[in-house]
Amino acid sequence: MVQFDRWVGSVDELFTIYQENLRLKDENARLRQWRNVAVVMQDRVTRYQSLLHAVPDLGIDSVLARVIGRASRPFLETMILDAGSANNIKPGQAVVDARGMIGRIYLAGSHTSWVILLTDLNSRIPVSVSPGNRQAIMVGDNTAMPSLDTLSQIVTLRAGDQIVSSGDGGLLPPGLPIGTVVEQDGKYRVALLADAASSEDVEVLAFRKPPEQLPATVQLPSEAAGLPPATATPPAPAAVAPAAPSHVAKAPPAATPQPPVSSADQPDEDR
Repeated sequence: MVQFDRWVGSVDELFTIYQENLRLKDENARLRQWRNVAVVMQDRVTRYQSLLHAVPDLGIDSVLARVIGRASRPFLETMILDAGSANNIKPGQAVVDARGMIGRIYLAGSHTSWVILLTDLNSRIPVSVSPGNRQAIMVGDNTAMPSLDTLSQIVTLRAGDQIVSSGDGGLLPPGLPIGTVVEQDGKYRVALLADAASSEDVEVLAFRKPPEQLPATVQLPSEAAGLPPATATPPAPAAVAPAAPSHVAKAPPAATPQPPVSSADQPDEDR
């Protein structure tokens, strides 16, 4: 009887595995279809940009690295990669896997680099919320889903909105997939696409053409157009009242009245 139960249980497990296999095959087929559509659309966008003489998207170099360890220093959850400055890896560069962004390079040694994850308390990156291209800051708090700080009070979030990197600051490439907005306990958080705990092979991204810095000397718009610079007109002097002519005779001062002289005060000769 026990063996029969085991045999029935094995059949149930085989049937479950068979159903799961069918589901995965169907999902894989649909993903292949979407991949083909994405390739065709990307080729079409490239041709449209060429026809419109549009500025092409910024090029991105990438370095493939392997996760060789995880540590609790210098951050609570730190990923360690087997590539460093010898592979042109620099602090601040984005780290992604096949699903989305994982974190940023915090420190780069010669052949090793340390990654601060998006979920870490010290992580803050500018992001864009789609649709609508709304700007926000994604803040890690040592939980599985970082929070969002909107940059404007009129920005409204909705569950299901997509989060991508905005590219503000020039370190992170714009448009990197990050996650989806979810509502939890009345607050909006980001369900990350990538799982740092299961990542093994990652890519470190760097701009080939980062945004230029503002020149030290900036021309005025008129100077840049070849026009002479405008000069400020000095203010007109204030009007001064004319002085009185010198030949006008001045009035004599008023006489001061003298007190009367009594007979006692008169000298002896006058008596």
